[in-house]
Order: sequence, then structure tokens, then C-alpha cells
Amino acid sequence: MNRLVYSTENGRLCPDCSRAIVDCRCKQQRGSHSSGDGIVRIHRETKGRKGKGVSIITGLPLNADELKKLAREIKQRCSSGGSVKDNTIEIQGDQRPLIQTLLQAKGYTVKLSGA
Repeated sequence: MNRLVYSTENGRLCPDCSRAIVDCRCKQQRGSHSSGDGIVRIHRETKGRKGKGVSIITGLPLNADELKKLAREIKQRCSSGGSVKDNTIEIQGDQRPLIQTLLQAKGYTVKLSGA
């Protein structure tokens, strides 16, 4: 069993096939590689948005297409706008409790982080 997770030559390695993440064979089968701990975190952020708050969802173990589908469902449920950026979902407004119940119903472990 190879426990190597990082190589200075190749960078981050896949835990399954022990190849570089960019050359991984099992990436297509499982979706994207996530380096998280399996917990979805939701926090509120106003920085750089002129005081307007957004709810940011991180830690979802989904590929880009699945993230877009989930973001679309959350936006419809919250009746607000949002976007997907850098493997995170941003929903306009402070929608944390509603998003938390929606994700818990889908089987994710969810934590509210920040104030």
C-alpha cells in the first residue's frame, strides 16, 4: 500500500492509483478529487461585496457538472441568485439555515462556520 500523497516532482498524488492528480486514471470514474474531511461547511461572507452578504458552501465532493446542478437546486429553493466559483457555491443573502436543511436532507454532514 502506497501512502505517498505528495511528490515534489509531480505534486499531489491520487490515493487510489498513485499517479499525479492531473494524470489520474480513476478521476473520471469518481468525479473530482477532494482534499476535504467530508464535512460541508457553510459560512457567510461580506468582504469585497460592498456589505452585501453571501452564503458560501465549501467541501462538497462533487465534480463541476454536479456542483452546477446542486447550485441550481439551492438557488431555486432559496429564491435567490448565486454562482459556482473555484469548487464553491455562492448563494446571495444569508441563507445558511435553509441551505443546511436542504443539504442534510441529501445526506451530507453540514456545519455552519463563522459568525
